[in-house]
Amino acid sequence: MKCPFCNHQEDKVVDSRSSQEGLLVRRRRECLGCHRRFTTYERVEEVSLMVIKKDGRREPFDRGKILTGVVKACEKRPVSLEKIEALVAEVEQACEREFEREVRSSDIGELLMRGLAQMDEVAYVRFASVYRQFRDINQFMDELKGILAKH
Repeated sequence: MKCPFCNHQEDKVVDSRSSQEGLLVRRRRECLGCHRRFTTYERVEEVSLMVIKKDGRREPFDRGKILTGVVKACEKRPVSLEKIEALVAEVEQACEREFEREVRSSDIGELLMRGLAQMDEVAYVRFASVYRQFRDINQFMDELKGILAKH
């Protein structure tokens, strides 16, 4: 760290304090050249995850869009908002863990469908019908047969 007063390259940390729920660290430093004190702030750099859409466009990961889609799929179903939010958080964490900077929208969709299949089969079918964009009733029936075969 370069001293803002004399540009000396070395200093020592006199005091450190965490603030903003641990997202920021405030450090009091003393220059080893001129012995003046100054304050620095450190925070974790958040690299936003980009989503690669089916048409190749890229847009920032939007937790709200995912939440809206899952809420619509679970509409009038016995699924609590807590469970929905937990699924969305789980998918978001999986994306951050498994993908460094970019994730395909298809990967997000597959993660959501796995979670919905365990949570509520009707919500799963609703989500799958929009996500997979079934071309005809036969594709839809194949999906339903797959669910029924698991029982």
